[in-house]
Amino acid sequence: MTDPEGPTAGPRRYQIPDGDDRERLTCPECGFIAYENPRIVVGVVARADDERIVLCRRAIPPRIGYWTLPAGYMELGETAEAGACREAWEEARAQLKLTGLLAVYSLARIHQVQLIYRAVLTDPHVEAGPESQSVGLFHYSELPWDELAFPTVRWALEQDHQAHMEGHGEAFANPTAEED
Repeated sequence: MTDPEGPTAGPRRYQIPDGDDRERLTCPECGFIAYENPRIVVGVVARADDERIVLCRRAIPPRIGYWTLPAGYMELGETAEAGACREAWEEARAQLKLTGLLAVYSLARIHQVQLIYRAVLTDPHVEAGPESQSVGLFHYSELPWDELAFPTVRWALEQDHQAHMEGHGEAFANPTAEED
């Protein structure tokens, strides 16, 4: 018999599947399990030849009007590196070359893993893309610290500065004194 309300199959009950250790959204009819995994964010701390850093003033929620790094969710079918370059183009029309992984931030509370790369601009021209109100180039001493959108932006800028000053080559992680 057909249900006039539409199909009833599909994930709709939380339970612990056999052999698992946590509740997952499952379908009691077919046994399908809807796994929910962290989202991957990719972004860059990109520098111009004169050492200025690219920041974007957000035009979309959350934190509209606050400054951030060019960053966003990775898309299916792309590498982390390609995603970081795509986000830099979408948000700042920045053409760049990645120079290494700066940091990996694990943010369990908001279900994210952030991969932040170091980069250099290959073209000094930047401008706001559709997700940015404006784009700025800032020397470290001029960064708008009180107007940064997220804690990870601060972490990345501080860690990039440390790496730049000390020649630090290994990737950073969440600061131990900071909560995610």
